[in-house]
Amino acid sequence: MTILKIISVTVVGLMLSACAETQFLMHTAKRMKKEQQSTYYKVGNPYQINGAWYYPAENWSYDETGVASWYGPQFDGKLTANGETFDQWQVSAAHKTLPMPSIVRVTNLENGRSLVVRVNDRGPYARGRIIDMSRRAAQMLGFEGEGTAKVRVAILAKESRALAERLKSGEVLTAEDMPQINSDNLSQEPVASKTLEKVQVASIEPAPQIPPTPNEVRVGDMTSVSVSPTKIYIQAGAFSDLNNAERVLANLEKLGNATISPVQSGGRELFRVRLGPISEVNEADVLLEKVGNIGYPNARTVVEETAIN
Repeated sequence: MTILKIISVTVVGLMLSACAETQFLMHTAKRMKKEQQSTYYKVGNPYQINGAWYYPAENWSYDETGVASWYGPQFDGKLTANGETFDQWQVSAAHKTLPMPSIVRVTNLENGRSLVVRVNDRGPYARGRIIDMSRRAAQMLGFEGEGTAKVRVAILAKESRALAERLKSGEVLTAEDMPQINSDNLSQEPVASKTLEKVQVASIEPAPQIPPTPNEVRVGDMTSVSVSPTKIYIQAGAFSDLNNAERVLANLEKLGNATISPVQSGGRELFRVRLGPISEVNEADVLLEKVGNIGYPNARTVVEETAIN
């Protein structure tokens, strides 16, 4: 065998070896990615962030208003709190206490867009934020540019419980196995300036409509609901003892217009202590920070709709 032939055989052998190694690495990468995308059901233990305590729980009646934010590039490709790989172009969200995964309907109270979203992460931990949307979800809800929006977040109980039971039974699911919109199906361009297709008009009172069966809901489904003016309040707490509420009221009055309002919750009367109303989110953020600094780290921002005259 000539030297040229020996060199040729050697080069071909090296190329085949490199090709096989590349295929192996690609296969391993795909397998690892799929394993990373595997999800599991998680509620979690109580935890504390910046002095505030959070208590994760299966709350199938969850329905709250507040301010939403969004997160994207700085977390893209990192693992979420329940073991998935975060993709900013998928429709997902982070919540402080809801089970993961769970299905919620997030309604932008400023423009009426209402989106079905899957919660698969923990957060946000900035004061005054109720939910953190993926970048794509923020685009679809129309607040990517603004950064925040006044929203209502309501859990879709039947869909969330059905998903929980599948995972609790030991069924192995990946993000791709569950109904969602991902980057393969969506344009990565903002949707705020586009005309939404198949938008149905529904009433937002008393809460976003929850379809009766899981098969009728898919993550990424969007509808349009009516909107009305909103006001923002800072709620320091809700107390069963009026005397406790009055003591908190005395501390808050130096910060602004503080009031006590009774409310029925779970068959008992509670007394909410609030500051407001406030018109802008940035003003509410400043006031919430002050309330937290004087000893109420669990104070929160609440958005209320007002009647149209």
